[in-house]
Amino acid sequence: MVIPRPHIAPFGMAPDGTAVEAITLARAGTTVQVMTWGASLLDYRIEGVDVSLILGTARFEDYLGPLNHYGAIVGPVANRIAGGQMPVAGRLLSLDRNEAGRTTLHGGSAALDARNWRISAAEEDSVTLALTHPDGCGGFPGPVEITARYSLDASGALILDITAETARETCFAPAFHGYWTLDGRADLSGHRLTVAAESYLPVDADKIPTGGPAPVAGTVFDHRQPRPPAATLDHNFCLRPARGPLAPACLLETERLRLAVETTEPGLQVYTGQQRGIALEPQVWPDSPNRPDFPSAGLRPGETYRQTSRFAVTHKT
Repeated sequence: MVIPRPHIAPFGMAPDGTAVEAITLARAGTTVQVMTWGASLLDYRIEGVDVSLILGTARFEDYLGPLNHYGAIVGPVANRIAGGQMPVAGRLLSLDRNEAGRTTLHGGSAALDARNWRISAAEEDSVTLALTHPDGCGGFPGPVEITARYSLDASGALILDITAETARETCFAPAFHGYWTLDGRADLSGHRLTVAAESYLPVDADKIPTGGPAPVAGTVFDHRQPRPPAATLDHNFCLRPARGPLAPACLLETERLRLAVETTEPGLQVYTGQQRGIALEPQVWPDSPNRPDFPSAGLRPGETYRQTSRFAVTHKT
């Protein structure tokens, strides 16, 4: 039997001179496009909607500048690490402080989103990308062998599975960093957001948590019922105290469409800084390497890291 293969096409040239490729997957009325640079989701379309539901561009060069992080897998540790330092195996490690010289954001300047991944397997409805994150890159121990598998299930929902193994004790907690827009407008005014969280993390001026979880009740962070997302959101919603089975995280809705996000992760970072789209990032809580009371970001030799998120866009009836 001949297994159908996806369409794979050149998309650009990475700074290191390697070819960037774009892979198109299709199933059950959903079509997505993924590129090897940053293992990034470029395009997401469903039957009956003539625009992409995730922000992106057809120009690779834009992803090296204004569209940095768009649709990419960020890490090794997503979000922020206070002071660019973290304890691992009894040592305090210094990391790349790539945000105003004060914090490490999304793994630093040479992180997963700034690397050209390789295609290790591809079929009509799935692609697996692989990357070796070298020992010491950005200050993180390794090497870490990583895979990111994008697949479409029988309903057309997009599933992202991330796995990793390390040769040395390290911290590893990546996140998908796509910006969603369900109506193609220039802002988020037509969207309503519901988040399955009773608490969130207050942060300081550097976006570092100031303490433990605080109740969302009575605050602008109370999204237990649908409401417009605030224009200044860049906060972690505490879904649960540790990684677990796939469970609902949030709903993003417009008049016509609904995006349901499920994840194995304990947190959901919601970022509305790019008002044309909203980032919904399943992940561990920010600064977890420095907070033993937070969900763990640790990864040791012999362990296999696993993260799964499911993104399902459907028409409202």
